[in-house]
Amino acid sequence: MNGSMLPAAVAAAVLLLDGLRLRARLRAIPSLPPVPARNPVTVPARPARMPVAVPASSDGKPPSGEAIYVPAAREPGIRPGADAAPEDAADRFLLITAAGVAVDERTRREAVAHAEREGLAVLDLVPADLPMSETFTLVRQVDPATYRTDPLAPGRGAGQALLVDAALAARAGVDAGDGHDPATMIRITDRLKKYAADGAGLLVTPAVTAVPAGPATFPARLRASTTSVHATLAVRLYGYLLLAAVVALDPAWGLLALTAYAAQPYLVTAGTALRPADRLRAAWLRPVRDPLRWWRCARGRWRSPYDREMDERRARARIGYARDLADGTGRFFEPRRDDCPWCGGTSLRRRLTSPDRMVGKPGSFSLDRCADCGHIFQNPRLNAAGLEFYYRDVYDGLGESSAEKLLAGHADSYRGRVDMVRAHTTPRGWLDVGTGWGHFCRYAAPASPGTVFDGLDMGDGVLEAQRRGWIDTAHQGMFPESADRLVGRYDVISMHHYLEHTLDPRAEIEAAARALPPGGHLLIEVPNPRFGPARLMRSLWMPYFQPQHLNLISLPRLAEAITARGLTVVATDTGRAHQPCDLSAAVLLWVNTNFPDPDRPWAPRPATRLARARHAVAWCVAGPAMVLAAVADRLLGAAIAPTSGGNCYRLLARKPAVG
Repeated sequence: MNGSMLPAAVAAAVLLLDGLRLRARLRAIPSLPPVPARNPVTVPARPARMPVAVPASSDGKPPSGEAIYVPAAREPGIRPGADAAPEDAADRFLLITAAGVAVDERTRREAVAHAEREGLAVLDLVPADLPMSETFTLVRQVDPATYRTDPLAPGRGAGQALLVDAALAARAGVDAGDGHDPATMIRITDRLKKYAADGAGLLVTPAVTAVPAGPATFPARLRASTTSVHATLAVRLYGYLLLAAVVALDPAWGLLALTAYAAQPYLVTAGTALRPADRLRAAWLRPVRDPLRWWRCARGRWRSPYDREMDERRARARIGYARDLADGTGRFFEPRRDDCPWCGGTSLRRRLTSPDRMVGKPGSFSLDRCADCGHIFQNPRLNAAGLEFYYRDVYDGLGESSAEKLLAGHADSYRGRVDMVRAHTTPRGWLDVGTGWGHFCRYAAPASPGTVFDGLDMGDGVLEAQRRGWIDTAHQGMFPESADRLVGRYDVISMHHYLEHTLDPRAEIEAAARALPPGGHLLIEVPNPRFGPARLMRSLWMPYFQPQHLNLISLPRLAEAITARGLTVVATDTGRAHQPCDLSAAVLLWVNTNFPDPDRPWAPRPATRLARARHAVAWCVAGPAMVLAAVADRLLGAAIAPTSGGNCYRLLARKPAVG
């Protein structure tokens, strides 16, 4: 094989393997049997029998543009098939459909029967003629083999029709109905999956005819799923350009790769229950059709109800931020201190000064290091007004969806925390302090049967976690003030990336020591300020995370504080606790700093077309660097795991038993 043949062969092999992978996913989706053509019946919707509130936004108001759903009716005189659900079971499920999608009564009953047999509370109905582009999107987003068992997998589907258990829909604040736009279907599916525990699945329904969403809606669908439009289009464009380069390098052998690219639609759907109506065009016109679709997507101006709601919320937030910033940012800080808050030493050295690189709020923030004890702390520190200002719309409000998506991506860390505790104890009750929406508890519960997980946090996310069933009991408030009423209730208390956000970490440790029963355990995970590359990367090292991280505590100092409160350190881990994100996060922070989101409501001036274009181009150009950095992070993470030099560490301590 000559040198020019190799790229074409590699490209063809990659396309072939990717097609086989996606095909395996499609084959894993169960299907209803085809319905005889002579018996098509479409049933109109009937009014809902039970009113259920529409999902509220974080400010407590219903999102504008959200429709109220009504369940599909049962038409008199139609007899269900042999496998159809009985009448009372069918009434327990509601139907949610996209605009123009009709589900006949027989399909509905057979789908209900399937949900009953499989123990599913949410069932995404996938039309067999789903357009090829939407079929690709579905199988790239959903792996049926893990969709049900992965507790943190986002809710995704074909976006055509959903069958939902009425009780779960009521708990999630969702009613049944029809006529929804594609972006709203994504939001509904994702919300229901969060409430469904392990009861969500997919089913191919041959009798349901798909209604194409259209490329113009694609950007809105990506925004609804909290996915970057620019990054998505850039990834697809880079892949296409690589294929074009292979063809240009050797046209004869490049034809092999081009043929594999064109044949992928057939390869993906062959032997599956899906028969996209446009498969022929999608295959043989793909080299021309895909760039045209991407161009239409990039130019798409269609705004979904979700987009309009977010626009309105940003407009309201812009007024509030302008008012808060009218007198500058100086009022958000306490006076600078001359001594270390940890040991009282006065030998302070400036470690770094940084802007807010994550979300780009105005202000400058400094970290000092104590030469006596090594403690690193924010100086001057944010006061109460500053904490409220800089946390606003980061984990809640405008930033809620993005923050949840980020937290759902830490399964490896969640697994390591559970493993550390299970190696020393089997808890009956576990309190996660600073739990947010309870992502750790949701992941840990299936791995810890018999353990009750509760959560504590200041934000409203902890209440949502209880509504979803991700925690059993929600405690809202500050931990030191809540500790006395929690004494003895939990034999494990955990604090994951929580202490670095607190004003007084030692008061939090004292509260945990007070609340734990004799023999109970305290688990802490925090950034490791002694991580070697941190000084080299300076403010681009994510764990410095200004302005939110107020204290960065080294392992020796934390162990001393815990021991001083009567607990015994039984295990530490500074290798497997490493989170492989340093390089990719540095690229992210650099782009955020130099090309911030022009639509951020705290920006000094309204967004312009030029600013939006610069932001989009920057993200497209940074895409390859981000991918390479992520690969390097994974390789470095594998090398660091067996060592004691990670960017985070875990510590497990035990309160001595009585006697």
